[in-house]
Amino acid sequence: MLTVSKLLSQGQGLAKVLVQRAPTIELDWDVRQKSRFAATDSSGRELGVFLPRGTLVRGGDVLVAEDGSLIRVVAAPQPVLRITACAEHGSPFDLTRAAYHLGNRHVPIELRPDHLKIEPDHVLADMLRAMHLIVSEQHDAFEPEGGAYAQGHGGHGHAHEHGVHDPAHGHSAHDHAHGHSHDHDAPHGHGDHAHDHGHSQGHAHAHSHGHDDHEHHDHDHDHGHAHGHAHHPYKH
Repeated sequence: MLTVSKLLSQGQGLAKVLVQRAPTIELDWDVRQKSRFAATDSSGRELGVFLPRGTLVRGGDVLVAEDGSLIRVVAAPQPVLRITACAEHGSPFDLTRAAYHLGNRHVPIELRPDHLKIEPDHVLADMLRAMHLIVSEQHDAFEPEGGAYAQGHGGHGHAHEHGVHDPAHGHSAHDHAHGHSHDHDAPHGHGDHAHDHGHSQGHAHAHSHGHDDHEHHDHDHDHGHAHGHAHHPYKH
């Protein structure tokens, strides 16, 4: 068995001709989210893959074996649910609402500008259809978001990639959460939940910028009035 312990994100630094000529392995998402697995490449070689824990393997990544040989990863087609907005009964913004609800359930989601993808789940499919979204079963590659703290690069989303590769760049977990709270504010029917979430992010924001207690108190008080919940900030 040939040992593999190195991954080059999307073949970075390699000549395209080398990547194209390399043997391949087709892996579904269940395997590619693991850092240790066995596989057989297209040339028949048995591989033992041992990557740093938390590494996500994406289609297009290149593995480097102990003998220096390359193996190109192909995201294998698998059953997925493709979610699109209904032009007749909804709007494209419904996809944002769907991503919010799925994210609350910690469901792996592939985010695209015009659709979402998740693994098959009839309960979630019914929920999404009740939200006037179109859900169709397909057989396709699945590349869900890896999360802010996952190692390895994400196939989609630059914010995720910055959070992983360049912690010194200043894109902290707060940056992702703060932007998220604005996307799903109270007007979308989430009421107290959206307010509480926004308050917690405001608290983190204040501390991260070194505001003293007095300044933080004023910020929370103003935030509460802006949403019409004058007493909420003092409950935290």
